[in-house]
Amino acid sequence: MKNKQKLVAAAAILVLLHLIIFFAGFVAPYNPASQNRDFPFAPPTRIHFVDTHGHLHFRPFVYQYTNRPDSFSEYVEVHEREYPIQFLAQGAGYKIAGFVPSSIHLFGIEGEAQIFLAGTDSFGRDQFSRILYGGQLSLAAGLLATAISLFLGLLVGCVSGFYGRWIDESAMRLVELFLVLPWLYFLLAVRSFLPLHISPVQAFFLLVGVIGTIGWARPARLIRGVVLSAKSRGYVLASRWFGASDFYILRRHVLPHTYGVLLTQAALLVPQYIVAEVTLSFLGLGLGEPAPSWGNLLANLQEYNVMASYWWMFAPALALVIVSFGYLKVANAIHEHLQSGSI
Repeated sequence: MKNKQKLVAAAAILVLLHLIIFFAGFVAPYNPASQNRDFPFAPPTRIHFVDTHGHLHFRPFVYQYTNRPDSFSEYVEVHEREYPIQFLAQGAGYKIAGFVPSSIHLFGIEGEAQIFLAGTDSFGRDQFSRILYGGQLSLAAGLLATAISLFLGLLVGCVSGFYGRWIDESAMRLVELFLVLPWLYFLLAVRSFLPLHISPVQAFFLLVGVIGTIGWARPARLIRGVVLSAKSRGYVLASRWFGASDFYILRRHVLPHTYGVLLTQAALLVPQYIVAEVTLSFLGLGLGEPAPSWGNLLANLQEYNVMASYWWMFAPALALVIVSFGYLKVANAIHEHLQSGSI
């Protein structure tokens, strides 16, 4: 029961993170592409409950930022007026799930003030909004690439383990080749041979395809071991004696044994592939501007003055760590659940 509670808790947190990123248009206060050139490299906005006169406000508020005279990207708060944070506020239009138009945001500011929870970049774009929208692309890349790897791994592992002989020998030699390859360098080498000047949509699917077709080897080996164990069980042999087809045996008796391995591998591969997308985009080989992703958001840190002076530009890395940690907690909980014999 304890292992099941840990699994449910980890999965619930991970689902919550995905919902926040999926509904980025609702949660984010601004359009990720909108620029405010008056606020380059603005620090995160301070949220206040007590004003300068010591009065307590039940509704949180912010003060307007203004540039400090004779300085660049140095700001001070103007305490002449408080700007309450409005919840379910009207703002820039967006589409829920890419289809349903809406302009309602979780929070916002009315008036001249701005709210930048994670600061802004060199163009005055809100980092918090860009992190949420960038998470959609990075998570989608990780999930789709994982689906490709698990499909290939399931196909090769099942065929190899079920039929054996020369099919198994050939498949396992190929698996060993992919296992010994340093995947990051191999990924960089493969991506460097592909076209660079392509549209963001083409770059996204190309990136997903490259990442997904590299990491199938480990799932294939694990699934092969499960299939080898499952096909020698008594009820499988009985089904074969009664004339059941190979497809029926695989679907009915063998594949259910692989579900636990598939879930564990999915929870492990998704953060790895997100990191792969971030790495390629950071190096300029993945998704580029204007489409935001965690990789090209972190690419701003390639400039030393940005890395040294504006600490909030590391915020996409924090989002990456939180999501990766959530997946690893789920993988660990699934593993413990499997060890207890519950799956």
